[in-house]
Amino acid sequence: MKITTDQIRKLREQTGAPVIRAKKVLEEVGGDEKKAFEILQKEGFEKAAKREGRVTSQGIIATYIHHSGKVASLVEVFCETDFVARNELFRNLAHELALQVASMEAKDANELMEQEYIKGPTKKISDLVKEVIVKTGENVRIGRIIRVELGK
Repeated sequence: MKITTDQIRKLREQTGAPVIRAKKVLEEVGGDEKKAFEILQKEGFEKAAKREGRVTSQGIIATYIHHSGKVASLVEVFCETDFVARNELFRNLAHELALQVASMEAKDANELMEQEYIKGPTKKISDLVKEVIVKTGENVRIGRIIRVELGK
């Protein structure tokens, strides 16, 4: 089966894998995009685990205030460099985490990491974080989380 550039591009966007690796895996599985995705995702998660010990001294604080004005959240998200902290992918993760904290109460980052993602219950928050680690090539971790609800 002929591997198209669209298949390679799509797989690269989904997994953050290099173009050459995405093409090679697609060739190995006969063009089956689902199998290729699973293989590359597993490889990416293994690489992410190796980055866990790296120092994370940069990052951002993301906030979210519900449209009712009665629930707000604040999430501290760390990465290794200021370059990644300014990256749209990283900023989007921080925003999604702030939404999650506002929607689902978690007392700390560890509890948050184990929660199912509100926008896709087939994923956990830890999976979202790992995806960003794979795509940016840097360690990412959640710091403090704060949720405030009017009257509580």
